[in-house]
Amino acid sequence: MILTSKSLSVSLRFATQAMAVFMLLGPSANANPSSYSVEQQTVYDLKSVFASVQSMDITQGRARIGGTLVELLVDEGDIVEAGQKLALVRDAKQKLQIEAFASKLHSLQAQLQLAQTTLQRVSTLQKSGKASQSELDKAQTQVDVVTADIAALKLDQAVVREAQSQGDVFAPAGGRVLSVKVIQGAVVMPGEVIADIAADRYILRLLLPERHARFIKKSDTVLVAERGMLDVSDETSQSVRREGIVSQVYPELDNGRVVADVNVEGLGDFFVGERVRVWVSTDQRQTYVIPESYIHRRYGLSFVYLSDGTEIVIQPGSKLDGGIEVLSGLHTGDTLVQRPTPNAAHANSAGQ
Repeated sequence: MILTSKSLSVSLRFATQAMAVFMLLGPSANANPSSYSVEQQTVYDLKSVFASVQSMDITQGRARIGGTLVELLVDEGDIVEAGQKLALVRDAKQKLQIEAFASKLHSLQAQLQLAQTTLQRVSTLQKSGKASQSELDKAQTQVDVVTADIAALKLDQAVVREAQSQGDVFAPAGGRVLSVKVIQGAVVMPGEVIADIAADRYILRLLLPERHARFIKKSDTVLVAERGMLDVSDETSQSVRREGIVSQVYPELDNGRVVADVNVEGLGDFFVGERVRVWVSTDQRQTYVIPESYIHRRYGLSFVYLSDGTEIVIQPGSKLDGGIEVLSGLHTGDTLVQRPTPNAAHANSAGQ
């Protein structure tokens, strides 16, 4: 194959450019590994405690009248809406009273019809001069009296019907039925509790030792574990923990414990009273925290590399959000690298 002078010139130019790119990129990738500057950071000491799921409000469905519970429409665990009917309470006397009022009303209506007929006759006689004005007034009064008696009876009948309708027990708020206090067929008194209902909004209730009273305050952030994570030895990563906000710290201690409420999303499917692991901040301090990728372990020891190629032993602590806490071995201003550069390592070994 014969190369012309033009093609040879192009080939030499391409080779020269490729060599320049290699010389520019190749050494720099090895000479400048990623570094990390060591500085003290403020970290919070987290204490693992238990919180219980509670309802913000627990309301009660009560009977407004006394009587017999003829129908029970809910059971423990049911989800109810505000105004939903929970039970039916009926008093047998009310039905008899309504029937008695109906019979009396029928009698009064007959009397009214007779009084109106009498009034019409007296009015005709009075016009022809065969009846006096007093007789007409007496007939008119009789019609008015019977009409008033019918109106009063209808009001009495409405009162009994309203009392009967109050035998329907309704949910005062939407939520979950925690417990049903009575059984069908039981006799209940006015104001007696039929069912306890936990309102829709759930919170986590913390009970902390008294020594933590000076640390916890409203609007603090806490970490909440997933449901069912109650094992103390469970090494849960930060990614599966949810954040909650302290909504209220009660001013009164309960048997030497601080009571606080925490708002957390997604508690609607939890059981009321179910326990959940929560991490709360108890104090803050200054320490060194470095990414875990800078730590190398061998022979049971932990090492890091400084930027000058020195390899030092450190004492790692607990795992935090930003990495691993270092208890000893580092100082402010140290620059860490994930691996030493060849020149620095060679100079370090020559100096030794």
